[in-house]
Amino acid sequence: MKNIEMEHGLHKNSMRLFLKFSYDQKLVELVKNLHGAKWSQSKRVWHVPYDIEMPDKLKLLFNEHGAELNYVNEFMELPKLQSLKAKPNDALPEASAEHVEKLKAMMSWMRSRRYSESTIATYTDAMKTFLRFFGDKSISDINNDDVVTFNNEYVLKNRFSSSFQNQVVNAIKLFFRVVENKVMETEKVHRPKREHVLPNVLSKEEIRAILNAPRNIKHKAMLSLIYSCGLRRSELLNLKLNDIDSKRGVVIIRKAKGKKDRVAPLSDKILHLLRDYFVACKPKEWLFEGQGGKGQYDERSLANVLKQAVQKSKITKPVSLHWLRHSYATHLLENGTDLRYIQEILGHSRSRTTEIYTHVSDNSIRKVMSPFDNL
Repeated sequence: MKNIEMEHGLHKNSMRLFLKFSYDQKLVELVKNLHGAKWSQSKRVWHVPYDIEMPDKLKLLFNEHGAELNYVNEFMELPKLQSLKAKPNDALPEASAEHVEKLKAMMSWMRSRRYSESTIATYTDAMKTFLRFFGDKSISDINNDDVVTFNNEYVLKNRFSSSFQNQVVNAIKLFFRVVENKVMETEKVHRPKREHVLPNVLSKEEIRAILNAPRNIKHKAMLSLIYSCGLRRSELLNLKLNDIDSKRGVVIIRKAKGKKDRVAPLSDKILHLLRDYFVACKPKEWLFEGQGGKGQYDERSLANVLKQAVQKSKITKPVSLHWLRHSYATHLLENGTDLRYIQEILGHSRSRTTEIYTHVSDNSIRKVMSPFDNL
């Protein structure tokens, strides 16, 4: 039986589980397909995200494949929020056994209500940080005043974002309602004003340069499809072959954000590119598969594809994949597309979300004459 050693530790300010084993192709493929699995070139080891239930999941998974998982160190420390840019010298006390059990109960409740895994992780991590801040204090003794103290002494003191502060308040409200059967009057807690940040938008010339940069047809097809349909990263990676409806000229995006299906128009130009890609790469299940046709394409690899394309284009802006979606929406608006259609295509629940693109569209702004020109 193969032996796998597992230990926890920080990697790039995020708590991870490191898996050490002698080379075995079957084990490598098994680990590669785990959600969030990464290879550390510096440590020469595979590692996966740490959460409360991950050790038990891994032990069961490896046992089913004839491998034994051994703990190298005890799991005393809970992960620090990556979104908070946590540091190794974070002085928060360890979570108590009571806290861990209660967090498991919240996760179980959220899964039974079919919350997405990303939402569960966000709420659990936020609540975990809140509980760790109060150390061994009993959950039954925590009240509204403690929420105010946490905001002042932890969030504001460390200059964490207002969005994280709101996340914690939302997590607290849910946690005490479903786990403790207690109503926390979070409405009395001061929430920060919502930040209104304009979306980052590239010009059509910059988009053209980025999409023309890749020589690899798969890379070109992925970036082009994101822009041409206004897709989120996860939406692209979750596409299957039958989600491309060439006869109707649409892409079917299934169970996107908010667990909603929607369709986006598929241009003839992108359809021709996809057909060339299909002939060259012959995907079997997922539209974009990983190396060797194993599973979905990796999200980190997709980010690297964009990074290389941006570098080749000699664009110095910190472009992310979501910039392509923002640019698509803005360019639609500038072409005269009605906001209601843009809202449907992007999958926004509220029209106010879509209206933000009116603030970055340059059609109306260009018509405004500066008084400086008349001096």
